[in-house]
Amino acid sequence: MTTRNLSQMFAPKSVAVIGASLRERRVGTTVLQNVIDGGFKGDIYPVNPKYATLANLKCYRDVGDLPQAPDLAVICTPPATVPDLIRDLGELGTRAVVVLTSGLAREQDRHGVTLQDRMLKSAKPHVLRILGPNCIGLLSPGIGLNASFAHMGARAGKLAFVSQSGALTTAVLDWADAREIGFSHFVSLGDSADVDFGDMLDYLASDPGTDAILMYMESTRHARKFMSAARAAARNKPVVLIKSGRVPEGARAAASHTGALAGADDVYDAAIRRAGMLRVDTTDDLFAAVETLARLRPFYGDKLSIMTNGGGAGVMATDALVLNGGKLAQLSGKTRDALDAVLPTTLGRVNPVDIGGDADLVRYTATLEALCEDPETAAVLFIQAPTAVMPSLDVANGLAALPKPSKNVFTCWLGGATAERARRICREAGWPTYDTPENAARAFLEAVNYRRNQSLLMETPPSIPPGFAPDVARVRAIVEGAMGEGRALLTEPESKGVLAAYGIPVVETLVAQTPEQAGELAQRIGFPVAVKLISPDITHKSDVGGVVLNIETAEQAREAACQIRKRALAAQPQASVTGYAVQRMVNGAEAFELIVGVATDNVFGPVLLFGQGGTAVEVIADRTIGLPPLNLNLARDMVARARVSKLLAGYRNRPAADYEAIYLTLVKLSQLVCDVPEIAELDINPLFADAHGVLALDARIVARSPALPGHGRLAIRPYPQELESTVDAGGKPVRVRPIRPEDEPAYKAFFHTLTPQDVQFRYFGLIKELSHSQMARVTQIDYDRAMTFVATEKDDAGNPRLLGVVQALADPDNTVAEFAVTVSPQAQGRGLGRALMEHIVEYSRKRGTGELIGYVLTANTRMLTLARHLGFVEDKEMEAGVLHIRLPLQPMAKAQDTRGA
Repeated sequence: MTTRNLSQMFAPKSVAVIGASLRERRVGTTVLQNVIDGGFKGDIYPVNPKYATLANLKCYRDVGDLPQAPDLAVICTPPATVPDLIRDLGELGTRAVVVLTSGLAREQDRHGVTLQDRMLKSAKPHVLRILGPNCIGLLSPGIGLNASFAHMGARAGKLAFVSQSGALTTAVLDWADAREIGFSHFVSLGDSADVDFGDMLDYLASDPGTDAILMYMESTRHARKFMSAARAAARNKPVVLIKSGRVPEGARAAASHTGALAGADDVYDAAIRRAGMLRVDTTDDLFAAVETLARLRPFYGDKLSIMTNGGGAGVMATDALVLNGGKLAQLSGKTRDALDAVLPTTLGRVNPVDIGGDADLVRYTATLEALCEDPETAAVLFIQAPTAVMPSLDVANGLAALPKPSKNVFTCWLGGATAERARRICREAGWPTYDTPENAARAFLEAVNYRRNQSLLMETPPSIPPGFAPDVARVRAIVEGAMGEGRALLTEPESKGVLAAYGIPVVETLVAQTPEQAGELAQRIGFPVAVKLISPDITHKSDVGGVVLNIETAEQAREAACQIRKRALAAQPQASVTGYAVQRMVNGAEAFELIVGVATDNVFGPVLLFGQGGTAVEVIADRTIGLPPLNLNLARDMVARARVSKLLAGYRNRPAADYEAIYLTLVKLSQLVCDVPEIAELDINPLFADAHGVLALDARIVARSPALPGHGRLAIRPYPQELESTVDAGGKPVRVRPIRPEDEPAYKAFFHTLTPQDVQFRYFGLIKELSHSQMARVTQIDYDRAMTFVATEKDDAGNPRLLGVVQALADPDNTVAEFAVTVSPQAQGRGLGRALMEHIVEYSRKRGTGELIGYVLTANTRMLTLARHLGFVEDKEMEAGVLHIRLPLQPMAKAQDTRGA
């Protein structure tokens, strides 16, 4: 359940306060007064059998006495009363309720069922939406609604704030009021028994009164729903959040280094980044980031140029930038020449640029123009300290009168009252402005991170890298064999067999049952070799002396195996020693030791890890986390964020590692996770990486039955290869498959084949070109919510050529999906349009979509004829020349169930 009936919750025409009271310091008293004082224009119904009137309003004995079903009800009564009230309100026709009462998840009825479960069961038949329980309530200041027991109201504005913390909710209200910040909606989620972050993101993403979404998050439960909603919202408007709980209370036990390293906060951080949102640390940062993002134009690069009329301020900004991972731009020769023409010879031409305390407005503007033209500069930070020569107010007015620069400019005005007037002028002119160099530098870094996250948002990886054909059957046989023996931990040779089946290079490893056989196998492999313990009861071999390296003879190999057994049993007498792994020693003199792995998070499911490896991996704690599925771009981002990435570039006489081989290893592991749901934990430690590629020296895999089957355990649905098929188009087979991100060039070429009439019928207007962002929205879809099928054939060069495209974009509740279909002129007349429409109808029906709708120009007679043949009915004329058509896909009862699921 997502956005159904949320409009009644956030834009009601009537409100009932159940448990309204006159007693001081009662929640019901505060809520009723807040609803009245907020200026709500709709009907207000107090409900309490103890009163005939309350606040000059008629008071009703119970829900059954109400004159009509209120759009919104606010419940302020004891826990035991809530389930029955929900039932009564649902039967009356109310579809939105705020439950302020706490304790429902703890208290049980006489059958042992929690009151919260009873409440949800009572709401389900009516699709009645519940905010809370245990929440402060909600405010929609634009309609004067304050359905909360907050201590104050909120100003109307364009920001939406959603919080899990009631205490933070009221604190932010107070904080924002002092700064004259207004809100479209202000929502306390409480225990989120029904309405949660995913629902709110879906609702606010399409709310025209909301320009940006701010959130305070402690946790979320439904990862797939949250990620789909977050990615959809972040495509439309900035989403900025504070996520609490950065420091874990203690390391959890895990059978792999990856499991121990992949802390919950790291996983949330990866999810936030992948969803295109921005994470900040404080309330100040939350609102400052929104102001920054709202004023920025799109930009590229991550290097900053700084100009200031005081050298010290420039140094402070540089320190703040670099210490937080930022970079200064290296000014080009052309930029330095431009500065020569404007700056006195006594001042330098390096970044940060000191223009001198005696600078006039010409020097300010000329320097700014030069830096904005610098090719390496992504943005400029302008810092001004007040001087008698050039007052801040004069500089601000001069900047405000300039045409918008070609680059984003962050302004910082040092000082008090005079500086504040300069800041106000800049804000009104649309320039981001700050009161300290540190805050300005931090704002630039947040903008860089936001832009990077937005680029990650546009990545929807294919399920299989091109040319990659893993032996999935072999892996399933290995995993099922181990689990059939009651083992969760695969042996090292089994783990390496899994990796080899997915094309990850592994060091040659043979299995010996006895010390004598270890000596024989060592002789066969060739020296030097390593001998390692194989035991299902011992996870980390080196901890019990279970690894001996650099063995030069068969006798040494036999003795090593004997000593390994003695040490293992001395450390763990109950352990079973099932054999010994004998492997060739690898010369890793120029190799970097890395760790790559998989862990399973309780919320987001499988996650991937990359970092610096070796025996001290948990002490070094250099790791980055990513969510599968990955493509090469996402893998590249994971590697770049690890500290070890700087070493991988090479230094002194050590050559750089083969980055592409590392990226591909991560992508292959991602595919392994997508294909084999039993892979719960996996380590490759160390993974040797050098100029020639990668090699897995040691591997450890834990297999368990997944909590959810198939792709359901993944937070992001990968490319659904199972939906690929072949259709007949005029007697010729045509491949029909879901669209992929890499189809963008082919889609662009397809668009250029369309006639002006085709474009008119499809887009209702003459469009000469589709921008990259427009094509990205078509080719980079969330397969869990939308579907686009393309009909393809190979061109002469073997590249895919698009012949037709059909899409269905469902609402978050899957009640309605809007379709669109286009066929290239070269493929028209072959029945391809009908085949594609039948394809999308069948897909939508199987997905449980309630109905398929479309908007068709009356002049598009071919489409209207096809639609009638497929069973569509012409519902109504939306405007002159545009027909709304619809095709019900589910029996009525089933469609209703789907909408409330």
